[in-house]
Amino acid sequence: MSSLDDLIGKAKVLLSEGHSPGQIADELSLSMETVTWLLTQAKGTSAPKDVHIDWTAVSSHAPMLEETAIMLLNRYYQSQKETTAGSPVADVIVGIALSGIPLATLIAVQEAAQLAIYHPAKQSQSERPTGSISGNFAPVTGQRCIIVDDVITSGNTMKEVVRYLKKHNATPVAIWVIFDKRGIRDIDGVPVCSLYKVSPV
Repeated sequence: MSSLDDLIGKAKVLLSEGHSPGQIADELSLSMETVTWLLTQAKGTSAPKDVHIDWTAVSSHAPMLEETAIMLLNRYYQSQKETTAGSPVADVIVGIALSGIPLATLIAVQEAAQLAIYHPAKQSQSERPTGSISGNFAPVTGQRCIIVDDVITSGNTMKEVVRYLKKHNATPVAIWVIFDKRGIRDIDGVPVCSLYKVSPV
């Protein structure tokens, strides 16, 4: 069985278990366009150009996940020459549900910052999907925020989060991801800091 067949099978299993296409995209670290193709395989169309990233060996192992969070912190500090050691990066670390939450939690602990959780619109089941900050965690209004997720696939979710934060009078300081599949330097003026840039050849 090819890796494409594996992905088609995984996408269909997730759909049968009640996952929305947006949740499937997050689970498989793929774009919505790719997930739609995997689920429908419309005749006469070829698979979209995308890269599947399977980092479960790290994400399922808490000590390795913690090391990855520390690598993100170190990568950001290294890129910010004016930042002095020991000064807080932001007041609130915003983890994007689902995969950004454990990373954001570990970073918030390291930085003694508050933790906020963002639910993207693509995960909503409503007729008019919108993204939102969870009321069970820190508010973002008036706060300096770092946005954290595992992968930038298309950049659409990050644009959504940046707009949401600005609309709610928060200041997004940076976006931290492990993998950047787009090579994006910034989103609406907010710098992107990634550990790895993934480029199809």
